[in-house]
Amino acid sequence: MPVAVRDKVAAVSRDLGGQAKLARVLGVSPSRVSRWLRTEQPDAVNRRKVEGVEFVLTVLLELYDRDGAIAWLQGFNAHLGDRRPMDLLAAGRVSEVLQAIEAESSGAYA
Repeated sequence: MPVAVRDKVAAVSRDLGGQAKLARVLGVSPSRVSRWLRTEQPDAVNRRKVEGVEFVLTVLLELYDRDGAIAWLQGFNAHLGDRRPMDLLAAGRVSEVLQAIEAESSGAYA
């Protein structure tokens, strides 16, 4: 696997607090994340999800500390129709999550 992809998986896993948390956000099994870190390469869909989560975390970490960012991902969000951002990320719906972050950071009410 290209080192850059493995590094991204490792970095996002660290930022979220572990492989199990990354697996939950991506909607895959923890063993799959473990294999990505050792021998396998994520398929194109999961690679895009990893990159999306990485980008969303970068934006969130500009607004919140790590624990706040993780709490935001796991909490129900009015800007997302009372859905959890992590559930939308698992479905690959990064743009909706980014719009919710933008709405929240600008002080918009849902």
